[in-house]
Amino acid sequence: MKYDVTDFKSEVLERSTQLPVVVDFWAEWCGPCKVLGPVLEKLAQESDGRWALAKIDTEKHQEVAAEYNIRSIPSVKLFVDGKVAGEFIGALPEPMVRQWLGKNIPGKFQKDIQNAVQLLVQDKTVEARELLETVVQNEPGNLQARTLLAKAYIYEDPGKAVELVKDIEQDSEHFELAEAIRTVASLFDKGSHPESLPDSPARQTCIDAIANLRALKFDDALEKFIQVIRTDRYYDDDSSRKACIAIFKILEEEHETTKKYRREFSRALY
Repeated sequence: MKYDVTDFKSEVLERSTQLPVVVDFWAEWCGPCKVLGPVLEKLAQESDGRWALAKIDTEKHQEVAAEYNIRSIPSVKLFVDGKVAGEFIGALPEPMVRQWLGKNIPGKFQKDIQNAVQLLVQDKTVEARELLETVVQNEPGNLQARTLLAKAYIYEDPGKAVELVKDIEQDSEHFELAEAIRTVASLFDKGSHPESLPDSPARQTCIDAIANLRALKFDDALEKFIQVIRTDRYYDDDSSRKACIAIFKILEEEHETTKKYRREFSRALY
């Protein structure tokens, strides 16, 4: 299989708009390069077409090496959509290279996921679900897609949302959103069984806050949860504080409601 590049623009930059390209910057005189090269070639053959390998001889392509500030070889860079999306230097052992690839190579459905994220921002939940359902069906282990799909279902079908994130633990980068989804689902369960909430002057306010959240009235929900914090700081195992954090996480930090209530929430706590 041919890996040596003759035209960097077409074989790497343009190609990376369709398929991730891992570029191995090497030279004939470089001993470590001869150790890493066969590892990359082996993994490329095993990749089932998920990514392509391109080898750049820095002696023959000095202008490319200079453009990408190659000062030590072997140097490996991942190109996605014409830009560097990851890199490492040195002849890493095969397990570490596999780990790097697993962390940095976008999945086959990454663009669908990105589109779904934008649809969720635009409150086009149904369209986002359709994209994410397809991704999850094809890649059940895609935790990002599963977490986003759970986010799209949390208000309509909390049980399904929780099922989607049930195995996402603290070592996952998606844990905080998964935990927020579990928190909201738990609140909805309490809202369906208000008798389970402890007796307190804050009890009815908490029930009303949960109802507002279920109705997607986020401002009203946050106002009432913050009121509960001020009335009975640790009511129901601190559930109102957890509720606010979950709402902020699901709405995301740039959402106007999050910006509006973040400071008020902090003041209520301290």
